[in-house]
Parts: sequence; structure tokens; C-alpha cells
Amino acid sequence: MRRHVKALLMVAASALLASCATDKMRSKETLLTDTLRSYASTIRWGAVENAQAFIDPKVLAEHPPSTLELERFKQVQITGYNEQPALPVGDNEVRQTVEISLVNVNTQAARSVIDRQTWRYDEEAKRWWLMTGLPVITQAQ
Repeated sequence: MRRHVKALLMVAASALLASCATDKMRSKETLLTDTLRSYASTIRWGAVENAQAFIDPKVLAEHPPSTLELERFKQVQITGYNEQPALPVGDNEVRQTVEISLVNVNTQAARSVIDRQTWRYDEEAKRWWLMTGLPVITQAQ
């Protein structure tokens, strides 16, 4: 009888540990989904200053967007943000390709750019950081 109880406790403990690991992964995935959705919304609305908050602080410190780059965003209206699914590259990194459609507010010329994003999960901060910076909107695709 004791053997059965021990076996049952072992199975229950294993199930509990597996559940915790699954919850941790689910939480990380939920954070990724929420982060990607928030970033997409921020870019769609043209709030580039707010989009900088998604960039990894080290990346932002090493490669801050120039005044010219930020001014370019004021010359366009974002008309579309079509993302592909985020693809895992490792345990804490994903890549996502996004087509951003935009219109020059002065010339009304429409074009699109491809933004290849790399996102990294920060275990300490419990959040996802954009490693590739703001989209480059100067090259038409």
C-alpha cells in the first residue's frame, strides 16, 4: 500500500512540475503576444517616440535613432502593418517579418517596407525587448 502511495505522490509531483513549466512557458508566450500586439499598435498609430520604449536599452544606448530618422516618420502615414508569425530562434529569441505600408503625407506616394525584427526575452525584467531598432522606412520594397 505504501508503495502505491509513494508512486502516486511521485506522479502527482511530476505532473505539478510539468504544469509549472508549462505555465512559465505560457506566460512567456503570452508576454510575447502582448508585446508584439502593443508594438504593432504603436507603430500603426505612428507613435515612434513611444515605440522606442520597446527597444532593448543597451541597443538604444549604442544606436539611438537620429533626429533625421525620427523626423522621417513625421513625413509618412502608416496605412498597414502586416506581420508574419513570430518564429522561435532559441529559448529566448524570436524573429518576425512585418510589411509596413505607408503614404508620404506631402506627395501621397504609397510604398511599403519590410521590417525584420528580432525580439529577445529578458529573464530578469520578465519582458521582451526589440533588438533591431525602429523600422527603416527609407527603402521601398
